[in-house]
Amino acid sequence: MRPIPERWRTAGWLLLAVLLAYLLLVHWWFTAPMSELGSEVRDLAAQAQSLRAEVAQRPALEQQLARLQAYETNHPGFLPEASQELASAGLVQRLEQVVATASPNPNACQITARTPAQASATEPYARVVVQVRLRCGMGELAAVLHALESNDPQLFIDNLDLLSRRSYLAATPDNSGAMDVSFDLYGYLRSLPGGSRG
Repeated sequence: MRPIPERWRTAGWLLLAVLLAYLLLVHWWFTAPMSELGSEVRDLAAQAQSLRAEVAQRPALEQQLARLQAYETNHPGFLPEASQELASAGLVQRLEQVVATASPNPNACQITARTPAQASATEPYARVVVQVRLRCGMGELAAVLHALESNDPQLFIDNLDLLSRRSYLAATPDNSGAMDVSFDLYGYLRSLPGGSRG
């Protein structure tokens, strides 16, 4: 086996010394930081592009918000009152007006109970509930429920329970087809449950 010439061994040692010098002096002190800096620059450029895209959408979003605010002004979804107590009283007053309008004959549809209740569900907005009991004919009841749920502010019916009175009352012109009806009538306050304004 022929010995490796001295010049090749010297060249090998020199190459190894250059590699070690690059790793110790250039790579860790210059190349790696520059590579990391380049990665940060690319991330910042991507963030800047995303922000520019969001800024470009701002006029369209402002127009959409203005349309929504105008719609809400003309079609209020929330109860206008500022507190649970006032809103409960407002719900009762709306119920009385709707029943009076749906049934000019007080014997055809009567409110037998209206009790403010505490909402059990945890929701983003404060729910105002009134438990209602009526004695109504079917036609008057349909008109009442439709009027409550189709006007502004938005009201909702839940836990509807119907019980026919024909089983224990003789049919008369005043109570023919009348039913005992119970349901929860509720709406939402604009203020959040904690008291802050939405």
